[in-house]
Amino acid sequence: MLIGSPNTKGRAVPSMIAFNRWLHPWRTSLPIVVSMVVLVSLGDVHASRPVASLPSNAARFVPPAAYQQWWTRTVACSGLRGSLPSIEWFVVPGAATFDTNDGARVARWSRGKDGTRIVLAGAYLSDEMVVRHEMLHALLDRPDHPPEYFVDRCHLTWESWGG
Repeated sequence: MLIGSPNTKGRAVPSMIAFNRWLHPWRTSLPIVVSMVVLVSLGDVHASRPVASLPSNAARFVPPAAYQQWWTRTVACSGLRGSLPSIEWFVVPGAATFDTNDGARVARWSRGKDGTRIVLAGAYLSDEMVVRHEMLHALLDRPDHPPEYFVDRCHLTWESWGG
C-alpha cells in the first residue's frame, strides 16, 4: 500500500513523510548492522588465511627448554602476551636455508586457520636471535617488521642484534 498525496493526474505518489515512517526502524540500526557484517567478514579473512606450506623435508619437533627462556625475554621486551605451547615447531634438518615463495629463508612464521607455525632451517635451530625473531612475529601476529618492536624494543634483526 502506498501512502501519498494525489498528484495532478489523481494518482497517489509516495510522500517523504510516509517513506521516513517506513524507514524509521531501520535508520538507526542499519549502520550498526552493516558495521557488524564488515567486522565479522574482516575477522573471517584474518582467521582463514592459509598457513604457509611446509618445505617437503620439514619435521615437527618439540622446542627445547631454552625456547621458554627466549619466549619470556621476547614477551618482556615487546610488552605483548601470547602462548608458546600454541606454536607448532618444524625444522628442515641439515639446511642452512629453505625455499619459500618469497625466496630462500633461514626461518619462517605463519598463521592460518590451522594455527601458528614456525619453521627453522636446521643450522639456526639454536640461534637465539633467529628463533626469537620468529617468536616476535607470533606475538605480533603479523608478517611485517615494525621497527618499534624488531629494532627499538627487542633488537631482533641482523643489524640490531647484540647478543
